[in-house]
Amino acid sequence: MPVRALPGAVDGTASGARAGHEGILRRQSARESAARTYARALPIVPVRARGLTIEGADGRRYLDCLSGAGALALGHNHPVVLEAIRKVLDSGAPLNALDLATPVRDAFITELFRTLPPGLADRARVRFCGPAGSDAVQNACELVRVATGRTGLIAFTGASHGRTTGAFDASDGAHDLRVTRLPYPQDYRCPFGVGGERGADLAARWTESVLDDCGPGASPPAGMIVEPVQAEGGVISAPDAWLRRMRQLTADRSIPLIADEIQTGVGRTGAFWAVEHSGVTPDVMVLSKAIGGSLPLAVVVHRDDLDVPERGAPTGTFRGNQLAMAAGTATLTHVRENHLAERAATLGARMLSQLQGLVGEFPCVGDVRGRGLMVGVEFVDPEGETEGAGQAAGAAGKPLPAAPELAAAVQRECLRRGLIVGLGGRHAGVVRLLPPLTITDEQAAAVQDRLADAVRAAARCAGGAAAAP
Repeated sequence: MPVRALPGAVDGTASGARAGHEGILRRQSARESAARTYARALPIVPVRARGLTIEGADGRRYLDCLSGAGALALGHNHPVVLEAIRKVLDSGAPLNALDLATPVRDAFITELFRTLPPGLADRARVRFCGPAGSDAVQNACELVRVATGRTGLIAFTGASHGRTTGAFDASDGAHDLRVTRLPYPQDYRCPFGVGGERGADLAARWTESVLDDCGPGASPPAGMIVEPVQAEGGVISAPDAWLRRMRQLTADRSIPLIADEIQTGVGRTGAFWAVEHSGVTPDVMVLSKAIGGSLPLAVVVHRDDLDVPERGAPTGTFRGNQLAMAAGTATLTHVRENHLAERAATLGARMLSQLQGLVGEFPCVGDVRGRGLMVGVEFVDPEGETEGAGQAAGAAGKPLPAAPELAAAVQRECLRRGLIVGLGGRHAGVVRLLPPLTITDEQAAAVQDRLADAVRAAARCAGGAAAAP
């Protein structure tokens, strides 16, 4: 990608470009709210992008492993996406059609149905809501409440379902009496201190006990919402056997199961939809991010018998984003026809295997985990006290306290080396990699090298205890 003259540059010089870059950042800081989640940690000014690469206003290039928080399945400005958008623009089609039927909408739904798990595709209905994943989660929760006539909801610790009121209620940290939060199984920080199959079995038994002990006159919950992989929660994959048990527990009690595939869908985890790893067919799927091909779009897919009258239906102006539907159709088709989910499984497994070597090399790396091209590296304080006797996970047998400051330092060191990564997990102590599904082997190797070098630099600055011996 050639470097062209940048806005704010003086005679195309590097000093002029940097001045323009710094001026934009200063104006953003002065005029925008402190709610700038990513901009505070990533002080860059993107002006061009293609695939994995972003070019900043200062002329620097970065490998982007944040991918629009997972929205860019094909990376930046993929040719098939640009072609689909231009085709709509050149056709004179309406860009806002509310929820009216259009050829663009019809093509998107047709392609979406082609990718759905068979047990759901055969009897699915779709509904478009507001353009964000949070809107879709809130709508899905309202859908099952209206369809069942019940109000309660089962969610899980560590969950992140969005920031609207209804979506936030289901996320970890909320305190809504209508939401019962249950343990989500994991190995490194197992809530029962055992990890593995035993930990997952205990989590399932706890859920079964809660569902069966509602008390006299109490009704079952309206639904259960679960992420097949907790993304913002620190890249924690639900064990396949545990997810199958959740499906069985909910089916036996006529409780709709909602799968939040906002960040895991469209091939990200090595299957087109993450629930396919376990063979589970949910009653409701919540989709956004990559589904719009980089543009805002959110969809709720649900069983036809949960369809409700207008009282429970979504409303709103932006339920017919034609450009996003066209971009989404192109993305879904490209991922499906080019087997990019399978590619994500193969390359992701290789990256994960190689990055797991960081655990043995650096005492400050507590765990490396992931599924497909969704990878998390958890940073810990090697001098801290372990979190309880009997823990079975972790390099030393017990998990160490999270080290969010170190994770943030690694993120800064990555940026210095031209690598953009995200943070998440417990106290934001997990560095997250979400590269586009189109990443090449050579680019994957560069990402790994830059990350390892950043960990080395951050650990060295943090002190000898955190550094490699």
